[in-house]
Amino acid sequence: MNITYYGHSCFGIEINGKHLLFDPFISPNELAKDIKIEDIKADYILLSHGHEDHIADAVSIAKQTNALVICNWEINLWLQKQGLTNIHPMNTGGKKVFDFGSVKCVKAEHSSSMPDG
Repeated sequence: MNITYYGHSCFGIEINGKHLLFDPFISPNELAKDIKIEDIKADYILLSHGHEDHIADAVSIAKQTNALVICNWEINLWLQKQGLTNIHPMNTGGKKVFDFGSVKCVKAEHSSSMPDG
């Protein structure tokens, strides 16, 4: 397993030949200015919530890599409006087995909104 920290909320995990990307916030992050999102590999993009500092580059990276985006239902609806179709929405308490392992959505006390309101 390889873990890459891209800054702030974003990190990647390579496991069993699959590339997972969590909360892609790179291009607006001044501290990540030397990272080119075009160079990031992603088979899956996992989004914890819709704040810009967790989702800013999700659409562009998903379009570039055709990664499956795993997120909650509301983010799924927003991503569809951005033109994405390769999305697996989940809800609190849900669990799904993927080829890299399983994802379980747990309750987290945190607000969530989308970058455009």
